[in-house]
Amino acid sequence: MAPGVHRCMYCGDSLGTDIDHFEPLSRNPHRAFEWINHLLACSYCNSNKKRDQYPCDSSGDPLLIDPTREDPYDHIRLVFTTGKYIPRSPKGVATIEVFGLSRISLERGRASAFIRNKSMLRDFNGQLIQGNSSAVEEVKNSMLEQPFADVFFAMLQQAEAPGASIVFGGDVVEALKAWNNLSIQRQ
Repeated sequence: MAPGVHRCMYCGDSLGTDIDHFEPLSRNPHRAFEWINHLLACSYCNSNKKRDQYPCDSSGDPLLIDPTREDPYDHIRLVFTTGKYIPRSPKGVATIEVFGLSRISLERGRASAFIRNKSMLRDFNGQLIQGNSSAVEEVKNSMLEQPFADVFFAMLQQAEAPGASIVFGGDVVEALKAWNNLSIQRQ
């Protein structure tokens, strides 16, 4: 449902403790029992930030990124070194605003996660090269369960982008490519 284990679908930091009706029941009560409308959220994002907000454009189409149907990175871009999300579309603007994704604590957390991910990717690649499959699995599981797993998924997505080795370092790009190759082999 969300990157990481039991993490909020929106901020990626806090533990998911609530089920949010993505399209609020006050707007569409018929979606009360549609599983695709139920998203795991932390109480802060669900109760303090989003509440019943569901902004729409002039044609009535929602302006929030629906993570069950859209790739968030089509609408937002992560600046890895600062942890800040930059909007790429009106949906990106609304999503950052409604969920408070520019909170300082979230930006710091994402910037720290970037540093942790680079270190863990170096370890992953070293263990992979040494053929230590149990250590490879330990690192993989840890990366997927940590807070701000969205940072890791953004890194995977940018591994082939021009300038990736400048942002991540050549050794980290090599590790990201190894991760992608390992994932493809297992499919």
